[in-house]
Amino acid sequence: MSAYRVSRASQRINEKAPLTFRFDGKKYKGFAGDTLASALIANGVKLIGRSFKYGRPRGIVGHGAEEPNALIQLETGGHTVPDLKATQVELYEGLSATTTTGFPSLNFDLKGLAGQFSRFMPPGFYYKTFMGPAKAWPFYEEIIRKAAGYGRAPVDPDPEFYDHLHHHVDVLVVGGGACGLWAATLAGRAGLKTLLVDEQSEVGGWMLSDARAVIDGKPAMKWVSERLAELKSLSNVTVLTRTTAFAHHEQNLVQAVELVQDHLPIAQRVATTPRQRLHKIRAHHVVLASGAIERPLVYGNNDRPGVLTAAAGQTYLNRYGVAVGRKVLLLTHNDASYDTALDLAEAGSRVTLIDTRQRGAAAWRLDAAKKAGVELLLGYGIAEVQGGKAASGAKLVKLDPSCLTVTGKGPTLSADAILSSGGLTSTVHLFCHNNGRPYWNEERLSFVTPDEGRQGISVAGAVTGRWGLGEALAQTHASVSAMLIGFGRNPSSTCPVSEDQDIQPTRRVFRVPDGKPEGHGAKALVDFQNDVAAADIHLAVRENYRSIEHVKRYTALGFGTDQGKLSNVNGFAIAAEALGMPISQVGTTTYRPAYTPVTFGALAGSHVGDTFDPRRYTAMQSSHVSRGALFETVGQWMRPWYFPKGNETMHQAVDRECLATRNSVGVMDASTLGKIDIKGPDAREFLNRIYSNAWSKLDPGKCRYGLMLDENGMVMDDGVTACVADDHFYMTTTTGGAARVLNWLERWHQTEWPELKVRFTSVTDHWSTTAVVGPKSRAVLKKLCGDIDLSADAFKFMDWRDGTIAGVPARVCRISFSGELAYEINVDACYGHYIWEQVMEAGKEFDITPYGTETMHVLRAEKGFIIVGQDSDGSMSPIDLNMAWAVGMKKPFSFLGKRSLSRSDTTRSDRKQLVGLYTEDPKVVLAEGAQILSSRNTQAPADMQGHVTSSYHSAFLGRSIAMAVVKGGLKREGDTVYVWAHGKMHPAKVVSSVFVDQEGVRQHG
Repeated sequence: MSAYRVSRASQRINEKAPLTFRFDGKKYKGFAGDTLASALIANGVKLIGRSFKYGRPRGIVGHGAEEPNALIQLETGGHTVPDLKATQVELYEGLSATTTTGFPSLNFDLKGLAGQFSRFMPPGFYYKTFMGPAKAWPFYEEIIRKAAGYGRAPVDPDPEFYDHLHHHVDVLVVGGGACGLWAATLAGRAGLKTLLVDEQSEVGGWMLSDARAVIDGKPAMKWVSERLAELKSLSNVTVLTRTTAFAHHEQNLVQAVELVQDHLPIAQRVATTPRQRLHKIRAHHVVLASGAIERPLVYGNNDRPGVLTAAAGQTYLNRYGVAVGRKVLLLTHNDASYDTALDLAEAGSRVTLIDTRQRGAAAWRLDAAKKAGVELLLGYGIAEVQGGKAASGAKLVKLDPSCLTVTGKGPTLSADAILSSGGLTSTVHLFCHNNGRPYWNEERLSFVTPDEGRQGISVAGAVTGRWGLGEALAQTHASVSAMLIGFGRNPSSTCPVSEDQDIQPTRRVFRVPDGKPEGHGAKALVDFQNDVAAADIHLAVRENYRSIEHVKRYTALGFGTDQGKLSNVNGFAIAAEALGMPISQVGTTTYRPAYTPVTFGALAGSHVGDTFDPRRYTAMQSSHVSRGALFETVGQWMRPWYFPKGNETMHQAVDRECLATRNSVGVMDASTLGKIDIKGPDAREFLNRIYSNAWSKLDPGKCRYGLMLDENGMVMDDGVTACVADDHFYMTTTTGGAARVLNWLERWHQTEWPELKVRFTSVTDHWSTTAVVGPKSRAVLKKLCGDIDLSADAFKFMDWRDGTIAGVPARVCRISFSGELAYEINVDACYGHYIWEQVMEAGKEFDITPYGTETMHVLRAEKGFIIVGQDSDGSMSPIDLNMAWAVGMKKPFSFLGKRSLSRSDTTRSDRKQLVGLYTEDPKVVLAEGAQILSSRNTQAPADMQGHVTSSYHSAFLGRSIAMAVVKGGLKREGDTVYVWAHGKMHPAKVVSSVFVDQEGVRQHG
């Protein structure tokens, strides 16, 4: 057994279950029930990291969520988690952890060398030093980023999964200490649906560390076991351990993360069980029994490894059977820490207790300490800790009994561990998350919650400043009883009894003086993680930072993973002293979620991969894959991008697909288009209002192209809608705009036009659409369809017909997005794959060619068809797009955006308008987004005329084409403009945006 291991009757470790683990590659031993921190201390490991700013040596200082230093990287590969607190990592067999700081090594850290000059790097150093020259900013950034931060983000996929669970309860109790257990017991006995959450592996709170506590005449842990057994017997009560409530939102929504499998060896984790679970708890009433955290005192070099809080020393001893040192100095200003001294002395450590008070603790405590062999030094303080990478002793000073000043030197004492107790800080974080405010209690030297709590929130125990167990239980009983009366329940139970011993008043000490002006002695740390010293806070005040929020941001006080749990009150007190005002007036900084760090995995839950952004596949997916398609994601759909053959490049494949479609026949999967079924007696009226053109006279069997405008008259979507019957229409939208358009229709119907009798149903997934395109498309369709007259006179452009294709009922629309003769075959989605293959078979003799979205873009651009969102950007009206023909300004009714089209700004002749561009060099394909100038002059300020929206090489035309928006472009046909991109200027001629078949002969044939 390690020299630091001791046997305690109260310990929660299992010495019959030894474990092995690795830290920084070295093998160590521990026991089941240990945390990584307790096991490291037991093995004599003190140096565990380096500080953020100065690279100062760091060791374990706390025992729980308050730990600022012991941030470790757990495991490797996809299982790795950075910045976990060693104090909260439960030990398991084979655990592997590494430090997160120190370069090139923890023992020899280059930043630590720079830290020797810390007096030249005060708060604001980075802002003041790296302002210039601006050219050096990239170099500065690289260096600072390498020096900053803790741990490494995982790069491998996480092999485990996470989930979310929702709760609706009458009462949520946060905290499983004595007060939380009693609150849950009262609520449970009253029949209320109750949930208790606690962040530790077992309930009990401070009772797990205090071997002397007694409740109702029995050891406190026996009482805890009885309460837990009772709670588990109640069907209306749920107890969750390893569950941290990290956020408290409006309307009593509390989020808590449960570490379901983190305490298990990786090989033993169940694949069907989540690693962590996020609980979203909506509670009628919340009881905060979140307790308090002991803060350290501030004195010189108080950040050395081997310097801990007294509570940590007591916890490691009584709960884990680990003595933090064999020769211990304990600095205090209160009675409670005498228990730590007594426990350590009884365990065999030599303890010197240094009390800043002249008379020390209550007489009975002094007598007990002396009998246990504790050396008492009353009226002293620690001026400076000695040692480098581990504390080796301390220099003491004599303190004035009436005012906090140094009256003389004290002894220099050797030690292998130094503990301090600066009093308790109520854990008010959750109370403050949604605008709650604590108040300063001068007697308790802490910001505490009001006894009455808030609406829907009760507070219990130490969070109110009740440090004694007896008074904490009494306050809890009164608070929860009042809550039960509010529920209409009668609180019949009697309050548990615990006798609080007489104590002497605490001395008001935060910063222990060393007899030197602030900043001239050894560095006295307030925030260990961010290297914020007492002198830094004084400097911030001297530089006229008056608000504590500003002081926080200037110095970084309370930043980081501990969220000021150890540092905030000391920082507030030191700032108050520097400002010459009471702490109550200085106030607190803002407490924000999360209370402790939460993994991205837990926050995301199952909303990852396809469940976060689903990959949607059409019924023809397997056909596309078998033909070698490459895919792109469009509105979550996996759409074929192009179909390369052999070693074809994308451009070669697209040229082939375009020529095949223009000269013979091509086929495209158009199933991804948004489809909305519109029914109701007022369907036509609704379409008249939602579209910019008229729909009153569209007959069944006909289709119409429509533009959808927003309130500003700008194009937001377009598509073709077919009239199925007088009260039934079938609307198509852009692939990416389907959900947005459906929401748009519902919004206007429900909020502005509820009197219209019409309803909308998304049917995008119900239909599969195969587009057969090209001069031979009619011939292909004739081989599959015998009950539709496909002749040009009988089945005209923008008509649709019901019939059967290859024996399958189908709705066939003669619609073209290419300018060619084209048909869209719509069938039940379950027949989509079959119809696609039948079309491919029927088109073999015509060398039918499947094409993807890239070819679709080229074909539509050749015809001058726009893509909303590419050729328009939310600031383009139909007139700007040269589509005035799609606007019924003379309609006898209004439509969305109509009024805005008459605004003076919308009718300006110099607005950017859609045109075509022919580059002077036909081989040059302009870059999309390239800026257009009116001359070759590129000197600022350049005369910006517009930009390129779409640009392609057209194999059919044998040259490049581009669509662009140009100021006053519709009147500038024939003008030469200059397109600037990638450092080159390209002259281009403004032409019509319709490059192929301006008369429309091909699509009407």
